[in-house]
Amino acid sequence: MIRSIPILNTGRLRLAGMRSEDFDRYAEIWADEQVVRHIGGKPRSRGECWDAFLRNEGHWHMTGFGQWGVVMQKTRRLVGQAGFFYSGRDMGPDFDAYPEAGWVLAPEAQGQGLGREAATAAHDWFDRVIPGRLVAMIAPDNTPSLGLAQSLGYRPMRDAEFGGRTVTLMRRDGPPGQR
Repeated sequence: MIRSIPILNTGRLRLAGMRSEDFDRYAEIWADEQVVRHIGGKPRSRGECWDAFLRNEGHWHMTGFGQWGVVMQKTRRLVGQAGFFYSGRDMGPDFDAYPEAGWVLAPEAQGQGLGREAATAAHDWFDRVIPGRLVAMIAPDNTPSLGLAQSLGYRPMRDAEFGGRTVTLMRRDGPPGQR
């Protein structure tokens, strides 16, 4: 298992483990209604954010993978997160048995290709270190995330209900062009 979180650098981003000093910004991002409109629709409280923040750190230590904080290289400001996790969402063995991919960006970081840059770096790392199937859950009206998932090699499995909302469950059996 990985005991230290790898750092991934791209042209504009740094993907790194979140630090305690990132928590206020993390909570600010998850409290934003624009951020959560496709992810459950309800802003998170500071307490819910703290639980998720700690769970993410522990996930790296228990599984060898997790979600990175996405930081702008120039400003060193946290603008989101990207990576992988086990969700235990009770969506069935064809979904729950595999690591789930996710990416979230603050509104000011959206629409600039940063989500693609972060998710591509994370997937490149995963494919080298822990190759295998990945899954994702995306709201059907979240066109940018659906497009990003498809460009990363995800294909729809089925629509399902989660938290009272319809979601599209997707799977990726390996990098695009290598399946």
